[in-house]
This record gives sequence, C-alpha cells and structure tokens, in this order.
Amino acid sequence: MTAPSSLPTGPVHVVRDDAEALAIARRLAADFAVGASERDRQRRLPFEEIERFSASGLWGITVPRAFGGAAVSHATLAEVTALISEADPALGQIPQNHYCLVDAVRLIGDAQQQKFFFREAIEGRRFGNAVSESGTANAKVVTARLRATPEGLRLDGRKFYCTGALFAHWVPVAAKDEQDKQVLVYVAREAPGLEVVDDWSGFGQRTTASGTVTADSVAVGALQVLPRAQLFEPPTIHGPFAQVLHAAIDLGIGRAAMADLHHWVRERARPWPDSGVARAADDPLTLARIGRLVIQQHAAEALLERSGRALDRARDEPGAEHVTEASIAVAEAKVLSTEFALEAATALIELAGTQSTLAEHNLDRHWRNARTHTVHDPVRWKPHAVGNHWLNGASPQRHASI
Repeated sequence: MTAPSSLPTGPVHVVRDDAEALAIARRLAADFAVGASERDRQRRLPFEEIERFSASGLWGITVPRAFGGAAVSHATLAEVTALISEADPALGQIPQNHYCLVDAVRLIGDAQQQKFFFREAIEGRRFGNAVSESGTANAKVVTARLRATPEGLRLDGRKFYCTGALFAHWVPVAAKDEQDKQVLVYVAREAPGLEVVDDWSGFGQRTTASGTVTADSVAVGALQVLPRAQLFEPPTIHGPFAQVLHAAIDLGIGRAAMADLHHWVRERARPWPDSGVARAADDPLTLARIGRLVIQQHAAEALLERSGRALDRARDEPGAEHVTEASIAVAEAKVLSTEFALEAATALIELAGTQSTLAEHNLDRHWRNARTHTVHDPVRWKPHAVGNHWLNGASPQRHASI
C-alpha cells in the first residue's frame, strides 16, 4: 500500500466535545470570512485556509469516541458546517466529502480498517472524493474498475465533481470489482497513476476545485478496499448524513446573503419614491419581504437541528424505522434550506438596489454559490418523498449522495 507522504504542516488539535467544536468553528469562521469574496473573485484556491481548518481538529469530530474522536451530534456537525459556509461556502463544502467518507469507515470498515483510517483522520489526514462520474446515463452509474492482476489489485477509472481531492491525503474512489460489486478504494493522493486535475469551471463554489480524478492502473492493497455495496444494506444513515451537510451549506449561504442584506438595506439602499419614507429600512414592502426571509431562516435552522437529532437516534439505535425517520427529517430540512438560500440571495440584489449589482461588490457570489450547490441533487424529489411517507408510509430511496 502506498501511504500518503504529505503530512499536516503543524500539530493537529483533538476536539473533545460539541461545545468545543462550535467554539472553534465560530472563531475560524470569523477569520475565513475575511478575504472570502476575493478568493471567489480571483478563484484563489484555499490551501492555507484548509491547512488551518483541518489542524483545528474539526475534521476529526465525527470519529467515534472509542478511536479518540468526539463523535459529536449530527446537529453540532451541521451547525459547524453552516458556520463555516456562512463565512465561505467553498470551505464548508470541501470537508463535506471527508465527513461522509470517515463515516463510511464507521459503517462498512472492518476492525483493521477502522483502526487505521480513524487514526489517519484524528492525526489530520484529509479524505477527498472521487465518487461521481460525468457523461453516464445517470448519477448512480459507476464505470471505474478494480481488477485483480498477478501483481496485485489495480484501479482504473475517471471521475468528476471530485470536491476535496486536490486538498486530500486520501482519495476514496467508487468502483466496481470483478464480481460487479461496488467498492470504495481509499487511494493515497500521491499514489503512482492517480492524477487530480483542477478543471472545475462552475460559476459558483468556484474555489472547491471539484474537478477530475483519473486512476491509471493504480496499485492498492486489501486494507484500502471497503465494500461500498454494504452502505445501505441493512439500512444506514449514509445518505441522509451526506444530505444534512448539504442542507447546512445552503443554510450558511443564505445566512451570508442575509448579513449583506441587513447592511445594504440599512446603510446603502435608497427608498422607492412612492413609499413616502426617507430610509429604505422603513419601506413597508421591504420590511414585509425581509420578515418572510427571517421566518424562512429560523424555520430552516429549526428543521436542520431537528434532522440532526433524528440522525443521532438512527446512528445510536440502528434500524430501518429510525433511518427512514432521519431520511424524511433531512429531506424536509433540505427543501427549506434550498429555498431559503436562493430567495435570500435574490432578495439581496432586489432590495439593495441597482448599485448592488456592480462587480466591485461581488454580491452575486451568494446567488452563484447557492444556485451551483443546490443542483447537487434534485430537491424537487424531496416533497414527493415526504408526502409519500406521510400519506402511504413509504420509505425513501437510499442514495449515496456525496
């Protein structure tokens, strides 16, 4: 096995509990917010910020306590993600894959794999993502292959939307083995034959480096191969776990738009002449629009916290019923966080006025980020899942949404 040669650049803190995780996230978010707009404008990839972020210990907070982690509540993890995403949603999205792939080790790793990869996470090694492929019939199709050769296991394939891979020490690749079963292959970032290409050109989430990963006859060992096919049999929280983090990223984007909206309407915007008021902040129609957004934000926050608690229960008391409850709760949160992020980003430009569209302010980044991130999966299917469960008792489809 080729192990990562690049180590974290400094000591890595170990977070002990939920309160400490939230306190660290708030401090980091305040610093990450400075320069976030310029990073977006210049598409400057956040290598320095990622090093500081992972060294803070926040990337290890989902590791089980038995392996030295804090095993924080999913509600805490969601709020940590929302706090960082409010400062810079690219920094919120990059570790989303890491958390999911650490949790995959918990769900389907054997004792030896858990001991090894949990230690890697605690010591500051980052897990990237090479799961999705482009140009296939649908997002669930996997063409990458793991094959046995006289020289050992070899991995081949091409992936896209590989958020986190460029910053990672390990790049888990979704593939099929020779029995056509899906596997996750945790490949060292520097392994010969593995190439990470920064060709992401999305108009939003511009600094996530969500580009291409190719594997050309990459040598791997048995310790690096996990049975991805078992992620959902029996039912597990893997799908809603990924989705609650996506919802948290959207909530953070919406909060950031609301913060700019507060400043612009109070300090910069002009009232419409027909309003009869001297300040835009006193325009009754503006106040009503903002009031609805505030209600949306608070509702999204409440549903996100509720879904985190449902995930806690499904993690601690595994079973189909609890997994379904968590999946539905997360779906509800995902619908509201998506709508809130898009509407807040749109209302910012509408209520702040024409001057807010000037490139020098870069306020359009909130909408670009929200619109790009919220097409990660079709939120239009979430109300169907919620309604079908409520009316017919149906369980939602289980997806590995990373």
